[in-house]
Amino acid sequence: MPLLGSAAMLLGFDVVPEAMAEHDRWHTHEHLPERLSIPGFLRGTRWCALRGAPHYMVLYEVEGLAALTSGAYLQRLNNPTPWTSALMPHYRGMTRGLCTVLGSFGLGLGHVGALVRFTGGDDVHRWLLSEALPALPLRAGLGSAHLLHGAAAAAMTCEQRLRGADGAVDSALLLTGYDVDAVRDAAATTLAPAVLAQRGAGDVTTALYRADYSLVSAELQAARTAR
Repeated sequence: MPLLGSAAMLLGFDVVPEAMAEHDRWHTHEHLPERLSIPGFLRGTRWCALRGAPHYMVLYEVEGLAALTSGAYLQRLNNPTPWTSALMPHYRGMTRGLCTVLGSFGLGLGHVGALVRFTGGDDVHRWLLSEALPALPLRAGLGSAHLLHGAAAAAMTCEQRLRGADGAVDSALLLTGYDVDAVRDAAATTLAPAVLAQRGAGDVTTALYRADYSLVSAELQAARTAR
């Protein structure tokens, strides 16, 4: 399994243009290290849109769903740093999904990703897991495919009050690879809205992303040991 845990948190949001440069500095140098120091958080990756919306997608891979409702995580959310407090009001349209990983195929994370979000139940999940997703990482230009499903409600916290209430995530597919055309074409054919709709999915949206920055918790631990 290329994802590092059995659960993940999927974020999607925009930032007002005048704050984007500062946001990326904060997110790289303070926010990701802060989040990856929480027990159970294994890797965080920020993605930026090549096509579609929202502009930012962030994926946190965690050991299990309990890490996303833990006291340690909620303590951070309810005690934002001054830099965090200054940036939260610049967020727009945040969605935050506390998800289980229903299936993960292939190896690694490519630098290009297609995010397909949808609503739907067992029928579309069963088709994706048994037929559509296992073969995708074998195609030229692709590397891995992951199915996430929202499994817990996100609590209202101080951070959320600063930016406005977060939207939820039902189901999401993340397809990654090393060739932008291959990733885009797979999302437009095998995972097209019409194809998913035939299997019972609704409200299908697709966006294409590039990986912008990634951090693994083991890097933080190694840095602390080296000091």
